[in-house]
Amino acid sequence: MTNRELQERYRQKIEAALERVLTFPPLPQEEVFSAMRYSLTAGGKRLRPILTLAFCEACGGEVSHALPFAAAVDLIHCYSLIHDDLPCMDDDDLRRGKPSCHKKYGEAMALLAGDGLLTAAFHCISNAPRQYGTDPDAALRAVERLSHYAGVLGMIGGQVMDLAAENRTVDADWLRQMHEGKTSALIQAACELGVLAGGGDEHDLSAAADFGLHLGLAFQFIDDILDVTATEEQLGKPIGSDDRQHKTTCVTLYGLERARQLAAESTALALDALRHFGSPPFLCALTRQMLERDH
Repeated sequence: MTNRELQERYRQKIEAALERVLTFPPLPQEEVFSAMRYSLTAGGKRLRPILTLAFCEACGGEVSHALPFAAAVDLIHCYSLIHDDLPCMDDDDLRRGKPSCHKKYGEAMALLAGDGLLTAAFHCISNAPRQYGTDPDAALRAVERLSHYAGVLGMIGGQVMDLAAENRTVDADWLRQMHEGKTSALIQAACELGVLAGGGDEHDLSAAADFGLHLGLAFQFIDDILDVTATEEQLGKPIGSDDRQHKTTCVTLYGLERARQLAAESTALALDALRHFGSPPFLCALTRQMLERDH
């Protein structure tokens, strides 16, 4: 099976798992269900849940046991995008080429849709032993890891630093810590949850976290570069938003050429972390693919 075929196989399994989450009986709360579906099915790379399945297999586990963990990671990611787009945050009108959730459903319903996706994520994991046969101890540990990485010491903390950086110049240490929280943390969670589903040990978790850290930094460097070099059609969202909000990025701090070098260096460190798992071809190819993306 080629890397492209394996990625598609993972994606199809993830879509099926998410569809189970999105299936609700007719209820008066249909509008919030609709808003949740709208954002969750709007497209996207499914990078984070794919990483969860790939790390599960890298540890010798069954992909089926990792599916609820993968779905949970993507639910968290989607909720964060809905909230990021709100007027009180980044105030973006487009997401993946479509109107942002709050533009279609209003701010209040978008906020509730994000909350609904967040809570659904932990329902997915806690229900995994019964529904998917996932090891109960792995599920409990997954709740702990995901809540850590998605919380105030991880993704939320990164967003707090991002808001604090508006209209001011921050230094390299601040920028890195912000990126580690805002971008790397959830990627680290995705990788670690895959290890847990696959029965990996503490050494595996450490190597997965190291990989996720550096892949996340590379991903953010490329995002900052694309914000000034790509078109709105390529990205499916407004470009130049960082400049409009007077935010420091790796491009404003280092310049385009150095930003590209930093992305390549972080990619190399991510690939180095994969040696612990025998450098799985799929994960290596996916890592390089992230460096070369144009959207």
